[in-house]
Amino acid sequence: MGARAVLAEADISRALTRIAHEILEANRGADGLVLLGIPTRGVNLADRLAALIERFSGTAVPTGALDVTMYRDDLSRHPTRTPRPTQIPDGGIDGRVVVLVDDVLFSGRSIGAALDALKDIGRPSAVRLAILIDRGHRELPIRPDYVGKNLPSARSERVNVSLAEVDGTDAVTIEEAA
Repeated sequence: MGARAVLAEADISRALTRIAHEILEANRGADGLVLLGIPTRGVNLADRLAALIERFSGTAVPTGALDVTMYRDDLSRHPTRTPRPTQIPDGGIDGRVVVLVDDVLFSGRSIGAALDALKDIGRPSAVRLAILIDRGHRELPIRPDYVGKNLPSARSERVNVSLAEVDGTDAVTIEEAA
């Protein structure tokens, strides 16, 4: 069975625009925000959200990358990818509202690992979660604050997010796993 398109470029753009507005509304502006993307595609999504927030509010929002590879509790079951550098913006995260950004929320284990990683970096005043695709099947009590699209899926299916910065095109597809 081939991949079925779920979101096209325009759909992703609309979802990110909505998420940016929701972040601004919930935070009552952009002051005190830090966006941390989870590699790989979460970093690109965080950069896009920061650009949108700056466009809508006139305030630049610092962004960074939070690699969670070595904090995962399922390393023995899944192949480990090469860790990427964690990049925390100047000024750190202490006392700031950190919005974690990722492409797909599935079991919640990556976000659980991200929360553990944040403890080693600093103490934000609050942590929020922005996700492009929420596909369900949570194994941990993790709930996103901002969702681009809820995409109920079977555990046997694979959700693929492609972004122009990494893959040359913006798209979300779903396919039966091999």
